[in-house]
Amino acid sequence: MRLLNNTFRNFDLSKRWHSAKSFVGRGTPTIGIRRETVNAWERRAPLAPLHVKRLTKSGINVLIQPSNRRAYPIQDYIAAGAIVREDLSEASVIMSVKSVPIDQLIPNKTYAFFSHTIKAQQDNMAMLDTILQRNIRLIDYEKIVDDKGKRMVMFGKWAGNAGFIDILHGIGLRLLALGHHTPFLHMGLAHNYNDSHMAINALRDIGYEIALGRMPRSLGPLIFVFTGSGNVSQGAQELFEHLPHEYVDVATLPKVAKKGALNKVYGCVVTRKDHFVPKNGGPFNKQEFEQYPDRYTSKFATEIAPYASVIINGVYWDAQSPRLITIPDAKNLLTPVQRYDTPGCPTLPHRLVALCDISADPGGSVEFMRECTTIDKPFTIYDADFNTSSDSFDAESGCLVCSIDNMPAQMPIEATEQFGNLLYPWLMDLINCSNDQSFDRLQVRDEIKRAIITDQGKLTPNFEYIQQLRADKAASSTHKSRVMGTSDKKVLLLGAGMVSGPFADFYSKQENVHLTVATESERDGQKLCKSPNISSVVVDVARENHTMEKLIREHDIVVSLLPFNFHPLIAKMCISNQRDMVTSSYVSPELEALDKAAKEADVTIMNEAGLDPGIDHMLAMECFDQIKDHGGRVTSFVSFCGGLPAPEWSDNPLRYKFSWSPKGVLTALMNPAKYLKNGKIVEIPSGSVVDNLIDIDFMPGLNMIGFPNRDSTKYADVYGLGNDCSTILRGTLRYKGFVETVKALHSVGLLSTSPSDAFTSNIGPDLTWKELVAISQNQKPDIFTDSLKSLVEQKVGANGANALEELGLFLDKTVDRHGTPIDTLAQYLAKILAFKENESDLVVLNHDIGAQLPGGLAEKHRISLVQYGHPNGGFSAMARTVGYTTAIVSQMVLNNEIQRAGIQRPILKEVYRPALKRLRDFGIIPTHTVTPM
Repeated sequence: MRLLNNTFRNFDLSKRWHSAKSFVGRGTPTIGIRRETVNAWERRAPLAPLHVKRLTKSGINVLIQPSNRRAYPIQDYIAAGAIVREDLSEASVIMSVKSVPIDQLIPNKTYAFFSHTIKAQQDNMAMLDTILQRNIRLIDYEKIVDDKGKRMVMFGKWAGNAGFIDILHGIGLRLLALGHHTPFLHMGLAHNYNDSHMAINALRDIGYEIALGRMPRSLGPLIFVFTGSGNVSQGAQELFEHLPHEYVDVATLPKVAKKGALNKVYGCVVTRKDHFVPKNGGPFNKQEFEQYPDRYTSKFATEIAPYASVIINGVYWDAQSPRLITIPDAKNLLTPVQRYDTPGCPTLPHRLVALCDISADPGGSVEFMRECTTIDKPFTIYDADFNTSSDSFDAESGCLVCSIDNMPAQMPIEATEQFGNLLYPWLMDLINCSNDQSFDRLQVRDEIKRAIITDQGKLTPNFEYIQQLRADKAASSTHKSRVMGTSDKKVLLLGAGMVSGPFADFYSKQENVHLTVATESERDGQKLCKSPNISSVVVDVARENHTMEKLIREHDIVVSLLPFNFHPLIAKMCISNQRDMVTSSYVSPELEALDKAAKEADVTIMNEAGLDPGIDHMLAMECFDQIKDHGGRVTSFVSFCGGLPAPEWSDNPLRYKFSWSPKGVLTALMNPAKYLKNGKIVEIPSGSVVDNLIDIDFMPGLNMIGFPNRDSTKYADVYGLGNDCSTILRGTLRYKGFVETVKALHSVGLLSTSPSDAFTSNIGPDLTWKELVAISQNQKPDIFTDSLKSLVEQKVGANGANALEELGLFLDKTVDRHGTPIDTLAQYLAKILAFKENESDLVVLNHDIGAQLPGGLAEKHRISLVQYGHPNGGFSAMARTVGYTTAIVSQMVLNNEIQRAGIQRPILKEVYRPALKRLRDFGIIPTHTVTPM
């Protein structure tokens, strides 16, 4: 405090800027100091009594509203010559630290305070509108800057001081909850200390303990990363330096993290040139960055943050600048890693323990910091897997976050005094900004004139952009704004089929989200509207392009559970309207061709987010990454998945019932297949997969068979397996008996996808199944049934003919025709082989993964997932595993947890780990066993 007083005494009070003689208004120059009412903790003031004393001695009146909350008692201001008065209307300028309640704004006055309006902050726009309406001249301390943009009046140092003190206190509590006693536990919160000297004494005690080597070895070297080099960062560093410390540069961080000493802490000050790099290559250019920040990207999250134990963030951020840490970045930084150096002494779940975001900019440079904490509740634990925050210090993993938006209020005496020292040279300029003076004729220095935001009911020229910024924010409700806002987000679901129920159920429980179900059938759409936040519209996706475009524009994300052939059309609409999209279907060549356009539009098209494909990818990648993290190699991957009726309901020739698109089930059998076996490629032509059956050795009680599914070889690249993996096979599961019936259907032409007059409803008379089968065998429609069956039996065998008969394909029953044999058959089978109310389905997924470990050991990983449906009004197993998975992944995209543009699959750790964790909440829990080979 003595240092501040000495600094103030060096001011030359004889200069005209600090004399009543330089006042250009009428009467005696008067300053009004209002009480702070923004919250109970705000005990600062813009001027301390020592500033008031010098003002009154120089002939300037000071009016001050009474307040018993200020750190300086009112008696000190009275002794300094201030006049205590509730009414400040006589003042030329009314000053405060924080904003003024709307109902207390006096019309036609000049106010000076931190308005927090220059970014069009939504919370303060009503106040700004009132200021404009009441013809108030507003001066914002934040915009008192020199010709180079450097701020002249600020609380930055004390924000840094308080932030550093608070985060040490929080670290002590967090580490204790994780099983580590540290000296930090004895650090209090900043407001517990009368001044910074008391806090420094506590820091020195902690430093003594650290120097003696009394920190738990399991924590490893502690590294504090300070972002920025301004007053905030310097204030934090000032206190950090009272600990035994060593500063290192960015390049040294990996070495320090691995081999650093334990009897001191490490600091790394990170400036813009350390992590901002031009997207087109080349060195950092300060002038270019300040003018075109969008030309740069940040490597902070990948090359600096992974080595930080604590991040002290004090940088200014605007919406055009790259973020330091995005939400997806946080998922990588906070990946739990369970290691034990000593039995019973766990290490940290991840290196990053804590973040002190003194910038207090929700959704800003650190995107996952979405809500400021408070002095009375200073901490929260951020769980990256669930993208949520909680007050529980006992969470197994997660980052401690402290982001108090009024940090300096915890050190009110010193903060007030220093702020007043910085503000004092500008006070006469503020007084001469009295609202009775014309803006154009103000006799004030440019630094103050540039800080005037409003005048005569309008935004001044320097701040007219605020109006446009407000309009832009209001018009853009998309996730591209990257603002974690309070307004409802809108999800568009295309399709209301068999797997849509769980999807709608998931979103019915989400706050601030509205789901619109778009479907051809009003009845199907209405079935899903079981919650006030769900509505439906009727639309024909294939024909109503204009309506679809409008729907897509009105929503933040599009989820398609339509047949896969619709996805390229929908994806093109999403790209042109800059809306993200999620599907549960495979990436088709047509979708792959849209990758470049999606990236250029910054649109995420997340595919294969269901069961198979979907959960299968995620479980496989989780295992692959675990093996690689332990230095191993994946040598084989055999995966089978199937949706089946529960064994007791497999009572038909197909041994199958339909819990998803019947046509999808049938057409999948016609696809060619390719897989890798012991280093050799095996290719299967179209329609022949059922001739290439594979014995199933897991879950023998289910009596299953398997056959290859599509091209398995491409997953060597998709999964990043490389040449080490000699066997890659992805297949489909069915009960024994399924294949024989499918072959019979194929042999009689009922799986053909070619249009046929006989199968077209508006051509010719009605036909029965017996007549259609006869026509498909080049027989007359009126052939005797026994003769037709005998003819078919010669082609498909007795078992095959009996199967067709049991399916009713020799009956004189009129057929609802749909243009092609497979479409007609699919609709028919969907009716006769649908699950009844009391029947349940079964999902079986199994991965067998071979691994070669360091030292020559080999092991087999078996990952199994078995799910039964819930009959009598519940969801089928297929619907649950597809619908909930798609919902979870779409919510991650909606909430900016997934930000990679282009055609994507859920194979990245930042996607699969949180998705698999959230699926556990719905009972979708796999088993994982490991056996030596």
